[in-house]
Amino acid sequence: MKEIIIGCGVMGSGLAQNLIKKGHSVTIIDNNPDSFKLLGENFKGKMIVGVGFDKDVLTEAGISFVDAVIACSNSDEANALIGRISKNIYKVPRVIARLHDPRKAEIYRTLGIQTISTAAWGIQRATDLLSYNQLDSVLTIGNSSVELVRIETPVLLVGRTVSEITSIGEFQVVAISRANKTFLPTWGTIFEKHDVIFISVVASSASRLKTLLGLDQKWRKNI
Repeated sequence: MKEIIIGCGVMGSGLAQNLIKKGHSVTIIDNNPDSFKLLGENFKGKMIVGVGFDKDVLTEAGISFVDAVIACSNSDEANALIGRISKNIYKVPRVIARLHDPRKAEIYRTLGIQTISTAAWGIQRATDLLSYNQLDSVLTIGNSSVELVRIETPVLLVGRTVSEITSIGEFQVVAISRANKTFLPTWGTIFEKHDVIFISVVASSASRLKTLLGLDQKWRKNI
């Protein structure tokens, strides 16, 4: 894929490096040439000094031929303007704008611009982390008879295997997130401290699962 990233700050430079590693063709734009130092000496993408919504700069970046534009400068207004130009004038298939103010996100979504908010993400992430010490419902399936829940590895599970908390027809581990990577475990996968475990569970078996995980209050009082 070919992408244009506008804004070579922490987010823009990090995104550019990740996309390059995945084999994408990346052009990054910033009006401050010193900002490109964040990319490192071995960056293989194209760097352009200029204003991200300038027609000549966008033409030089090849905006008519890219698959996506990501506007992540320090200005919400500039990012929104870049998003609208990319979407409405150049018909770029995918346009993403980073917004510091999450309250503006819905307005820009109505214009066909995907938005991401570091503030909103941070709030949700903190909420998630504070919820992982108990079973946190992620998804309810059907008529609430099955749920997908998540939890950070309880002390009782560290060093044990997936098979030890699998009960066919009741609950089973479907994924594990570890060190910012999510994978599908085998029955022999060993739980590690700070893993985030995703478990599908039948509603009628939720209490049994809590007991097995050491979350049952009565069970804990007796140990």
